Amino acid sequence: MHRNDLCWCGSGLKYKRCHLDFDEKIASIKLDPRRGQIKPPHEIIKNEKDIAGIIKSGQINNAALDLVADNIKEGMDTLTLNDMVHKFIVDNGGIPACLNYAGYPKSICISINNVVCHGIPSKDTILKDGDIVNVDITTIFDGYFADASRMFMIGNVSPEAKKLVEVTKKCMELGIEAVRPWHFVGDIGAMIQKYAHANNYSVVTALGGHGVGKKFHEEPFVNHAGEKNTGMLLVPGMVLTVEPMINIGGHDVYTDEKDGWTVYTKDGSLSAQWEKTILITQTGTQILAD
Repeated sequence: MHRNDLCWCGSGLKYKRCHLDFDEKIASIKLDPRRGQIKPPHEIIKNEKDIAGIIKSGQINNAALDLVADNIKEGMDTLTLNDMVHKFIVDNGGIPACLNYAGYPKSICISINNVVCHGIPSKDTILKDGDIVNVDITTIFDGYFADASRMFMIGNVSPEAKKLVEVTKKCMELGIEAVRPWHFVGDIGAMIQKYAHANNYSVVTALGGHGVGKKFHEEPFVNHAGEKNTGMLLVPGMVLTVEPMINIGGHDVYTDEKDGWTVYTKDGSLSAQWEKTILITQTGTQILAD
């Protein structure tokens, strides 16, 4: 690309005034393929318009999770929550990204106790005293995606379950702290794994975080266990999720054969998950959906 060409990012600016310095910096970094170190493809780097779009989508997504927080309670069936969120997102000009994604039948995911993720809302699933519940929502607005989930504790939760929820949230926060421009994806998992293991919990490795923004799932895959200085180079303009799934028991999981979606802990132990969508900036990170 020549200096006076329009930049590849779609900003409308000349390359020399936009991403020329960025590309030169990436080219100057010596990457070690033995550690899986690779540079990020241009197509996952967001420009200012993209970021503004994801922020707007994130605002609807955040408000939808706030709506859940205000209404979730013992005795409620999970389909009622699903329908409430669906209506809210649509009324605010958005689209529930989960609905019909690869055949998924509902608008959000609700995962209870030993369900790791992708729990399907149902009128037959009633929230009970002591449940720990993950509600995962992804919104599309004007073509841009924002993705986040929160944990909710119903009624009198056991100390064991409460600790898991709190430690998992801290794992997510530490993972986000590990995200720094010009470092590596592996730093995220290394930080999360260290804290989870210090609390005698396991980290689900069969699933992970991901790039997001222009699509539901983009590069890179974000493993929540791993080694520092491995994987894709993190650079400004990347948007990804940090969403650790932490188990009290072993890390092994399985998917329900009947519905093809619901993921359970193999040993039946409790699992928790928190998720945020984050932007990598020149100096650190910015939360776009939480």
